[in-house]
Amino acid sequence: MDVVEQVSFSAAGGALIGIVGPNGAGKSTLVQALLGLVASTGDILLDGQPLGRRSRAQIARTIAYLPQGQSLHWPLSVDRLVALGRLPHLAPLSRMTTEDRGAVDRAMATADVTAFATRTATELSGGERARVLLARALAVEAPALIVDEPLASLDPAHQMRVMEILRDQATRGVLVVAVLHDLSLAARYCDRLMMIDRGRLVADGSPDAVLTPERLRETYGIRAWFGSAANVPLIVPIARATSRHD
Repeated sequence: MDVVEQVSFSAAGGALIGIVGPNGAGKSTLVQALLGLVASTGDILLDGQPLGRRSRAQIARTIAYLPQGQSLHWPLSVDRLVALGRLPHLAPLSRMTTEDRGAVDRAMATADVTAFATRTATELSGGERARVLLARALAVEAPALIVDEPLASLDPAHQMRVMEILRDQATRGVLVVAVLHDLSLAARYCDRLMMIDRGRLVADGSPDAVLTPERLRETYGIRAWFGSAANVPLIVPIARATSRHD
């Protein structure tokens, strides 16, 4: 059974693209297909070349990936866990260079986890672990970054901080693709939104063009309040829609 079908798009560096849509719409499957992690048909091109012609190491150096709900099973220190982000750059059995250690330090500082460096990652709170895993993805310093629900387990302040980090990465020329559920944060920080529903791309464009009352009703089955505060867009679900015309 096809989970995602008839999805076609292109993207370049320097943009923060949000993928939105209801649960089970196919958002995570889409990003996994982009990475070659699930079987797919059609063409997936990376820098103009078929993804299948790239080695796993080449893909890992080019696209950093933070999957959703990732569990920690080994009692590594935080700095060692973040250092795993440099593995795509290392030859087998080789040691990290000064450049690698600098990348790890920068990633930890950006994700605000430097203070946890010597702590055991499995002993951190859910929100702290989420930031450490983001730091591991940032440590790759890849030209593209895909993050799947990076705001889960985070308090509002850290949700905004993560979105600011993703926005800053895009400003630096990185292509950032983020699966998001918070529509207000998606509207505030993303340059472009792609809305997926039942495995199909139903909208692709600027946040204000994608997040319309009609589309939220048809795709999410909700009625929402649209407004702003301090020039920040706000989208607040207020009721479930009883029909597409409610």
